Formats: sequence, C-alpha cells, structure tokens
Amino acid sequence: MPTRYFRLTEAVEAGDWSLGDLLDEKGRELEDPSRFTSGQPVAASGPLKLRVREQGRRRDFTLAGASGIPVLHSKMSNCFAEFAAEETQLLSVAVKGGSGEYHVLVATQRVACSSEMQVGNVATSGDTRGVGGMRIDPGKVGGLLVFRAAGGADALIISEHLKSVLERARLRGVAYEEV
Repeated sequence: MPTRYFRLTEAVEAGDWSLGDLLDEKGRELEDPSRFTSGQPVAASGPLKLRVREQGRRRDFTLAGASGIPVLHSKMSNCFAEFAAEETQLLSVAVKGGSGEYHVLVATQRVACSSEMQVGNVATSGDTRGVGGMRIDPGKVGGLLVFRAAGGADALIISEHLKSVLERARLRGVAYEEV
C-alpha cells in the first residue's frame, strides 16, 4: 500500500499566542524570509529571533509571521531531528516573551510531486496552488518523510510515518490535512 502524505499546518485556538516575523541577530526583519519556506537549505548568518505578537498559550507548532515560517518547540523539533534529520534543517531561534527552546524548521527538499487533480472545474497537472485539492503522487516523492511541495502553495508535507510519530508526542497546535 503506498504511503499517505499530509500537509502540516497549525491548529489555532482562541487564547493561543501569535508570533511575529523572523528577525536577524540585530532585531531587524529579514530581507528574504521566503528562503525559509523554499525547500532549500538555508545559510543562517547569525542567531535568529522572534517576538510574540499576541500573548497567549504557547504551542509546539506555530507558523510565524506573514511568511508562515514553521517554528517548533524542542518537543517537536526532537521528533524531526530523530526521524527526518537528512531532510530538514533546525535553526535555533530565541523567542522574546516565550520560554523554552524553539527552532525554525526548514524542509531541505522541494518536490514536484502532485498528480492530476481537480480544482473547482479546472483540471490541472503538476500545480499545487489549490492545496485543498492537492493530491500527492507517492511515486514522485522517493520515500521522503518531509518536503515542500513545488508550486504556488509551497505546502509543508510529511509522510504518514512522521505524522504518527508527531501524534504520539501529543503536540499542541498541530493539524494535518491529507493530500
């Protein structure tokens, strides 16, 4: 039976915190934060920082700022380090106003992996912009556990195996959408 894949996203509840944009070591907004969601390894020039935009309950998984950069509490980043170290990069980030150890998750693989799908009434091939209708073709993934889907959405995708690992960790703020 082929592996199933899931889009990893955040589960936000009333009263949860919200994180601002990623900052450099001097507290300035980064020039190109999209590099952290591009599916390529990132050369970080120094320590990264984040501010809590809205105080509230901390989550183990948060999409930070306008770019939606994945920020993980160490409880979650440990799962990625153990099971998907070859396909991810974990960069330490200091969260001002937050306690605990956090990391930015960078998926270092980008895969054109969707099969033909229906988005509304328009049939498309290889385009993942309609994430709600995206379908991953497991034959195009090559056994990866985590990657960015090529296309307009740049969706963060994980395998069923990694999803099971994360579910067993009982993480707060994580949602999965089968693709």
